[in-house]
Parts: sequence; C-alpha cells; structure tokens
Amino acid sequence: MTKKLEINSDQEMQQLGYLLAANAQPHDLLLLTGDLGAGKTTMTKGLARNLGIKRPVKSPTFTIVREYKEGKMPLYHMDMYRLEDGDLSSIDLPSYLAEPGIVVIEWPQFIIDSLPDDYLELQLKRVDDSWDSTKRIVEPIIKGKRNKAWWQAVVSQLNK
Repeated sequence: MTKKLEINSDQEMQQLGYLLAANAQPHDLLLLTGDLGAGKTTMTKGLARNLGIKRPVKSPTFTIVREYKEGKMPLYHMDMYRLEDGDLSSIDLPSYLAEPGIVVIEWPQFIIDSLPDDYLELQLKRVDDSWDSTKRIVEPIIKGKRNKAWWQAVVSQLNK
C-alpha cells in the first residue's frame, strides 16, 4: 500500500489533506518533504479545513510553529527549514507531540533524529512537464502500524 499518487492540481492536493484529516487520530505525526512550492502547505490547508479550522493556514517558515486549536482536534503546523542545524531549543517539540492533536512538520529532515520512530512521511515531488504544471507525485514512507492503517484508509477513499 505504498504506491505513489499522482496529484494534478492544488484542489487535489487539498483533497488529499482533507482525507488525511478525516482519518487522523490524536497524536498522529505527518512529515511533509519536498522542494519549495511542492504543495506542503497546500496539503495542510485541506487538512485544516476538514478539522473545522476557519483561520487561513499560512506557512510557518518564519514562526516555526503555528497552532490551530479551534478545530475538532488541534493542529500544530511546523516548518523546520530554518533549523538546518537541528537546534530545537526554540520549541518544545515533545510537548507538542504529547498533545492530543495532529502534528504536521514541513522540512523534517533537519530534525529527523529528534522525532519518534512512528510517523507517516509524504514526499512531494513536482512534475515540471509544462511551464504552469501543478502535477505532483506523492510518495509515502510509512513507519508503524497506525500509520499504515492511516494511509490505507486515505488511499481507499481516494479511489472511490
């Protein structure tokens, strides 16, 4: 169940996020990797919409963490791009992971050694086959039983 998905628009990327939220449980950890503009924040917008978060979801590049607590479940959206040295002293990551919400981390490669062993990682790759291409390939890396079930539920709903 680790097949790659092809996403052809921002709307489809948000739909994937929406389905991730529909099947999420408290304490789920979602890692998003990909180049700038690959769709990481776009996916998170869909996730937030399903959680009932009304505020605009913005990239947390400069704040590192954005908290959205007003939905069905809290969403903690993080961007570790500015932590290239892996220095997590500016945030209390263990306390966020202990909260009964969803933690979404963009650019997790900079802090991967500080993360738990169970997570769902989605690698987003741009397909530049035209100057205005919105095509993406989403490839899952699944660590742990819970995350396997989470991804399988999302894929089965996508195929309906």
